Amino acid sequence: METDFIYLDHAAATPVDSRVLVAMQPYFSEQFYNPSSPYSPAILVRRKYEEAKHSLAQNIGAKPDEIVMTAGATESINLAFGSISGHVVVPNIEHHAVLSAAKTHDHTIVAADARGMISVEVLKEAITPQTQLVSVALANNELGTVQPLRDIAQLVKQTRQERLALGDSTPIYLHTDASQGIGQVDCNVARLGVDMMTMNAGKIYGPKQVGLLWAASHVSLSPQIVGGGQERGLRSGTENVAGTVGFAKALDLACEHRKYESERLQELRNSLQHKLTSAFPEAVVSGSPKHRLAGHLHISFPNLDAERMVFALEGRNVLVATGSACAANKGTRSHVLTAIGLVPEVADGSLRLTLGHLSDKENINLAAEIIIEEVKREYARTAR
Repeated sequence: METDFIYLDHAAATPVDSRVLVAMQPYFSEQFYNPSSPYSPAILVRRKYEEAKHSLAQNIGAKPDEIVMTAGATESINLAFGSISGHVVVPNIEHHAVLSAAKTHDHTIVAADARGMISVEVLKEAITPQTQLVSVALANNELGTVQPLRDIAQLVKQTRQERLALGDSTPIYLHTDASQGIGQVDCNVARLGVDMMTMNAGKIYGPKQVGLLWAASHVSLSPQIVGGGQERGLRSGTENVAGTVGFAKALDLACEHRKYESERLQELRNSLQHKLTSAFPEAVVSGSPKHRLAGHLHISFPNLDAERMVFALEGRNVLVATGSACAANKGTRSHVLTAIGLVPEVADGSLRLTLGHLSDKENINLAAEIIIEEVKREYARTAR
């Protein structure tokens, strides 16, 4: 895909891969049939839909009947939380969709450390006898910090076993929003040890407004959208065949190229980080140095106005973000940066630079030059 811009906001949105578009195309026109209709062309569409779900399940080590297709990650999160009646525990750096869902329940919000990491010990202290859900994102959407989900899964499993030993049947599940992690880290549900997982096609070069919730067979879900009884009665509404086929193709490609792409992005990210921190030793890089998504660079330039920087860089054809697209649209300081303890003069100068398919050595080097020039210009302006 050719563009006049250097795009450094892959965490917000990705372009649909041309191979994904080709896979989806027939279901907009020639094979437009409702998969619930009884005649043979519709039955063939139903078969393709089920094949796509099978492919999605296979790529995360799950069964097709454990997957519920949704209209994006937010709906998936709401389905997970809406199926729980008791206390929930979530970190303070979660996406607004998770934090908002948690607030509909009795809830405890736990603190991340300065790297954006969630410790098992902190979660353990927050779990009560009434806790039914712990939700921790696989990777933070602003910092790129990858969480120790396997260790957290062990805590939840241990809590479940202790309850059963005491004759307490109160369920406790671990949910993860993996929207920001798929394509860069392993999302096999058995290896992660989770009970529920949210995924989003729009983050891996698939169609937007297409997502899923995987829930293990021992999890009892409660439908949040009722109607014709599609998705085993868990999510009514005519199936999005084109979107599901596109999601399946996008996940196939993401899993196939994950190792190579992660290594490529990490090399580019490290080069960009080195250039910026060499030019500005006072710059602050946030997130875990060791446990971070390959394509994420969160960097702060103290005492600068990041929003001014975003517009200045757009004028130079470089597209960046100050944080999550949701927070930026509201014009508010990122709750994630506040949570990890960044003081206002540092947090307000923060840029989130996220790399992806549109990134290469040439445009990353050019982006570094332009960012350095614009930061220097802004520092000179504020020094007057």
